[in-house]
Amino acid sequence: MKPGKDLVAFMGRLGHDFADPALLQRALTHSSLSSPTRPDNQRMEFLGDRVLGLVMAEAVLAADVEAKEGQLAPRFNALVRKETCADVAREIDLGAAMRLGKSEMSAGGRRRMALLGDAMEAVIAAVYLDAGFADAKALILRLWGDRIASVEEDARDAKTALQEWAQARRMTPPVYEEVARSGPDHAPIFRIRVTLPSGESAEAEAKAKRQAEQAAAKDLLGRLD
Repeated sequence: MKPGKDLVAFMGRLGHDFADPALLQRALTHSSLSSPTRPDNQRMEFLGDRVLGLVMAEAVLAADVEAKEGQLAPRFNALVRKETCADVAREIDLGAAMRLGKSEMSAGGRRRMALLGDAMEAVIAAVYLDAGFADAKALILRLWGDRIASVEEDARDAKTALQEWAQARRMTPPVYEEVARSGPDHAPIFRIRVTLPSGESAEAEAKAKRQAEQAAAKDLLGRLD
């Protein structure tokens, strides 16, 4: 198969020249466009998630040889979660290369965090199947870059921590609400407010709602502590 211009351009942004471009084409095909002769990327997403997990497990162990499991796990989770995969996908403009059905495309699928994260994992699997683990590992470490070294000392899930704080004080769970949205349609910025039953609140902005929720929860936790 001779790759089209969009695939060639994406391979350049990705930094991997596929021996079998059909693997990349499948990795970029969403279920909304799949057919018996054009399989989607769900199985590849499953594989890519595992390859990414192994690479990041090795990376966080190597970055801190004295860290305990309780410190390593939240760092690992921060590096492999869907939001991080989507951020990496945005940096290489993966959305422009995705193959989507009309309905998903009109719904803004090229910008959706979940679709971008899934496709990034599928692309990792495509590189692994095309060139092996060593090349897939090198690609991941290059694309994730400084995220590995700068992952927070305590990268625990702030939303979970805030909910546990509230439960320990016999409160109902905190409430999250979108208070503003700015920026262009293709790259919106969400402003989220979190409020505790006792009245304390905090706000934060991010490119994805879940990221903004986490940031707001972290801010509020810092004030409570």
